[in-house]
Amino acid sequence: MKIYAVNISDAMDSEVFYSLLQQVSPEKRQRIDRFIRREDATRTLIADVLVRSIICNQYGVHNKEINFSHNDYGKPFVRSLPSLHFNVSHSGDWVVCAVDTAFVGIDIEQIKPIDMDLAQRFFAQQEYDDLMQRYPDERIIYFYDLWTLKESYIKALGKGLSIPLNSFAIRRRSDGCGFSIQGESGPAVYFKQYDIDRDYKLSVCGTSSEFPGNIILQDAEQINQALAISSSR
Repeated sequence: MKIYAVNISDAMDSEVFYSLLQQVSPEKRQRIDRFIRREDATRTLIADVLVRSIICNQYGVHNKEINFSHNDYGKPFVRSLPSLHFNVSHSGDWVVCAVDTAFVGIDIEQIKPIDMDLAQRFFAQQEYDDLMQRYPDERIIYFYDLWTLKESYIKALGKGLSIPLNSFAIRRRSDGCGFSIQGESGPAVYFKQYDIDRDYKLSVCGTSSEFPGNIILQDAEQINQALAISSSR
């Protein structure tokens, strides 16, 4: 497994933006063009070209050979690369991607004030009880722990919200080391969280207990160069 991240708050000039825009499909380009806010367009663009640059680098393929398909629940995959599993998430200033040879899910969320009624609505009862037993000033952090862990799990399975968030529970292990899942009969999974930014929570779900120790940080210029090298092959 490898995990990549791009901070979109880093300066990206218009030339690089439009160069990257030419690397995505016409359909994705039209979607990006419809965004009113530049940051929304940038997040969507970077998410697409980050995956493309990773595929080009790892598999030695030309970017134009990459065609994304989607399963019945909307999760993207590359039909010509059945051993490739990837998942993307973005929030605020960050775009992240996890890549593996088995199913994988990743979720990042910017920590913002929220109404705890959301937890009661979307979390399993055990999770909500665990949350409310914490000191009030700790609840917001634990809420985002649970939220990103749960999202990473359903994204790994590739079934989206066809799996209700309150149909299973993520609970901290009794030894305090990591989290376990309860109430779900799916395959055995493992979780890891990364401290990418003090204002964000990042969780990854995979089929192996071995996760990378570090996140590979990239920027728009590096991605642009990687795709340019791919095009010159």
